[in-house]
Amino acid sequence: MDNSERWNRTIRDFLQHIKLERNLASNSVEAYQRDINGFAHFVLHQYDVAPTKVEQHMVERYMAHLYDLNKKRTSQARQLSGIKSFFNFLLINDKIDNAPTEFVEAPKSVRHLPEILSVEEVEQIIESIPCDTMKGKRDRAMIELLYSCGLRVSELTALRLSDLFFGEGYIRVMGKGSKQRLVPIGNVARERIMLYIDERCEHNIKEQDTLFLNNRSAALTRNMVFTIIRNAVERAGIEKSISPHTFRHSFATHLLAGGASIRQVQEMLGHESIVTTEIYTHLDSTRLRETVEKLSL
Repeated sequence: MDNSERWNRTIRDFLQHIKLERNLASNSVEAYQRDINGFAHFVLHQYDVAPTKVEQHMVERYMAHLYDLNKKRTSQARQLSGIKSFFNFLLINDKIDNAPTEFVEAPKSVRHLPEILSVEEVEQIIESIPCDTMKGKRDRAMIELLYSCGLRVSELTALRLSDLFFGEGYIRVMGKGSKQRLVPIGNVARERIMLYIDERCEHNIKEQDTLFLNNRSAALTRNMVFTIIRNAVERAGIEKSISPHTFRHSFATHLLAGGASIRQVQEMLGHESIVTTEIYTHLDSTRLRETVEKLSL
């Protein structure tokens, strides 16, 4: 067996492990596969050694290679994290005695504050969408949900009719790692969804459980949602760089400005670590300034 086949076999075993043991979503598994395949290709080309023969200097050289390719720091850190997971897998399965990644440090990332929309801008974007067609009703409901429930785009496209509990006032969301959470839903979002569902029924689209459908009655893709939002933003005349995630950022920021605790926002967003949520504490400068002014009176 040559070293290339050894890498392929070991990577297959690792991917099977993270699917079964860590219950990662398919997107995450594919990301691990891309990152480790890239590292394997580099090691085979430069050193032609098996996974069990990789040394620390080879990992460091690969990180330098990513830097030379002008990869972003966040991308470098993510790839190193995946490579570390791979060698930790070999370590716990007694394939190696020491992980060559143990003392390799990731580049420190520079955290950029995300773009934020005002409540008025969110309304402006939604109002720019015509409401006299089923597509328009769908798009208005989608953007309202992205904002008022703080959903990720993958969570939005995965929503089902059976996830809607309007009588109880919440929706069930399938987050990262197949973790479910219950998110309160407001009257406006509920009404916009009902308008869309009523339109679906008029078009005899009843048996499909997926909530948001394309014109072929299939689930929307992430790219389609990006396109819908880009078109709505252009019609609204807003010149900010806006993606589906912008509505989630805005939702979290507005929650904190309204007096919600960071723990509550963490629960609503489905963040595993509160450290991820803490970035939003830096965004509400107006509230902070008002607090300082009160203390100085």
